Amino acid sequence: MKAVVDQDSCIGCGVCVEACPEAFRFNADGKSEAYADGDDGKVSDAISECPVGAISEA
Repeated sequence: MKAVVDQDSCIGCGVCVEACPEAFRFNADGKSEAYADGDDGKVSDAISECPVGAISEA
């Protein structure tokens, strides 16, 4: 599954990076970005666990 991180909403907490490091990473601004497809279950977990709702399915 591919996801998108709203950079304006992201607070850089890292929940998504921890939940699915094969799909999420920190960018130069210290915010998360989705850089690859990831396991559907792990990406779904990252989406649901984001405390500010900054992640959506692409």
